[in-house]
Amino acid sequence: MATEDKPSVKSSSSIVPCFLFVELVIMAGTVLLAYYFEYTDTFPVHVQGFFCYDKTFSKPYPGPDDTSKIPPVLIYSLVTAIPTLTILVGELCAFFTKAEGAQEKTIVTADCCYFNPLLRRIIRFLGVYAFGLFTTTIFANAGQVVTGNQTPHFLSACRPNYTALGCQSTMQYITERRACTGNPLAVISARKSFPSKDAALSVYSAVYTVMYVTLVFKTKGTRLTKPTISLTLLCLAMIVGVVRVAEYRNHWADVLAGFFTGGSIAVFLVTCVINNFQQMQPSPPPPRPYRPESVLGMPMVTLPCVESPLEKLSGTQVRGGRSHDHQPYRFPATPDVLIPSRSISSEV
Repeated sequence: MATEDKPSVKSSSSIVPCFLFVELVIMAGTVLLAYYFEYTDTFPVHVQGFFCYDKTFSKPYPGPDDTSKIPPVLIYSLVTAIPTLTILVGELCAFFTKAEGAQEKTIVTADCCYFNPLLRRIIRFLGVYAFGLFTTTIFANAGQVVTGNQTPHFLSACRPNYTALGCQSTMQYITERRACTGNPLAVISARKSFPSKDAALSVYSAVYTVMYVTLVFKTKGTRLTKPTISLTLLCLAMIVGVVRVAEYRNHWADVLAGFFTGGSIAVFLVTCVINNFQQMQPSPPPPRPYRPESVLGMPMVTLPCVESPLEKLSGTQVRGGRSHDHQPYRFPATPDVLIPSRSISSEV
């Protein structure tokens, strides 16, 4: 059977090339850039100076990030598992409960490859989420590398030799790059404070999932299910930021900047890229032209333009004195008028 004979099937020859040569290439470039920011020294951290005995950066050293109450491994696991499970459950429920006419069309490519609407929506939503996750990581790492803002425990990790630096007052500013004597890895980590990457990833995952639950889930008979799920996810993201501040790993400004970064990326992707998780609707047919009707409700007809007898008379009088190619003068045609069709039939 031809593709055009199936109302639920749509033919497309560009979906596979665009996916292979455009979207996968962009996704691979995003992953590589995030890797270089996170695990290599390709982009060196900007080194900022500090004041001697600055109490803002003299908080006790809390240890590596792995010893935190909410370690990065737990955060990365949650921001990967919770949205994935939520989208899978939501799409499966929506696919089996929607009417057949309300679902997206199955796309066929070259009469051999059929892309089910359920599979397409899952790949679309999870793919955009993964892209946003790596983009949030890039934005947070770029901000940390460019600014080089110190954490609240920077001086505890740096362990500067104030005697060798000649610190005599708290107003003395130290710009020496070799001022720190502590663990180099701990010092580099202490220079990456703004914005908070963990806060940005947590809020991005929470906002993306909350918008999906709010826009896609249909909960008939209850009004508190979606608000409960949404507020729970947002509270988990806020707890991450509070723990980062309580353990002296970030300042409040760092956490708020991370919240803004992750939330902005999530809102942008949901509203501008995937159209609020709505299915793609075909363009509506063009409207039919409007035909005016008379006051009495009868249809109107248009009279043709009739040549005036004076045009013929004037043409025969001046035909002999003018050239053969000259056209006779014509009076301006009267505009078309609309009269009821019944009057025309009565006159005939």
